[in-house]
Amino acid sequence: MEFVQYIVWGVLLVVILAILASCVKIVPQAHAYVVERLGGYQATWGVGLHFKVPIIDRIARRVILKEQVVDFAPQPVITKDNVTMRIDTVVFYQITDPKLYCYGVENPIMAIENLTATTLRNIIGDLELDETLTSRETINTKMRSTLDVATDPWGIKVNRVELKNIIPPTAIQDAMEKQMKAERERREAVTRAEGEKRSTILVAEGKKASAILDAEAEKQAAILRAEAKREATVKEAEGQAEAILKIQQANADGLRFLKEAGADEAVLKLKSLEAFARAADGKATKIIIPSEIQGIAGLAKSVVEIGKEQ
Repeated sequence: MEFVQYIVWGVLLVVILAILASCVKIVPQAHAYVVERLGGYQATWGVGLHFKVPIIDRIARRVILKEQVVDFAPQPVITKDNVTMRIDTVVFYQITDPKLYCYGVENPIMAIENLTATTLRNIIGDLELDETLTSRETINTKMRSTLDVATDPWGIKVNRVELKNIIPPTAIQDAMEKQMKAERERREAVTRAEGEKRSTILVAEGKKASAILDAEAEKQAAILRAEAKREATVKEAEGQAEAILKIQQANADGLRFLKEAGADEAVLKLKSLEAFARAADGKATKIIIPSEIQGIAGLAKSVVEIGKEQ
């Protein structure tokens, strides 16, 4: 009988220890526990060691305080110009008040998803297709502002909203692809025309530079030829002057020699006659000889005839 009592007391002790152990709670970093007592809100436990009253206290919800990301499925929206497209969004949010998060709305994630879908439809409904495709940043900013205000009563702060994909209809995609292709072809044609224009300009500039260089070369060559011709003319003139000088010197030496040898006036006149003959040099057709030289020439002829008779 005593053995049975020991077993009962042992079981009770184990149960009591288990209950006491379950009442000790450690809240990890970036977490918060919402505690209820007898069905009503009691407290919000932060990081650290906490104790709860057995049976009457319970942990209603464990809340993560770190920033979280939720990716919503694509939602159909209609633009201002009646184009239906599908857009999926990514919302970055953070729980700032665990109590409001637990008691403010039944399903916070579903509420955020529905709120995101309605806000997105309202914003896209005021934009045309082209504006929708090029105004991601504007749409993100408007959605974040609207969601942040709407989720404040739920203890949620929306930090950022991003449009992940914008999926237009297939016909619109084909038209956009054709437009992009036409734009690329236009840019290619413009680029090719610019290249050809630049090439033509470079060729013309090259020809111009070549013509200028040719003209400069021809100018330098003409200058060199003129210089060479001038130098040749100067040298030729100097040679002729030197030759005339030598001839005059020789004539002067001959006259001086005749004078020193005692030649009479007749010999001098004969020498003058020889000088006239050399002056003619077979090119003159008529030579005017002074009368004194003519008389000496007749005298010389008579002397020659007398010599022949003897």
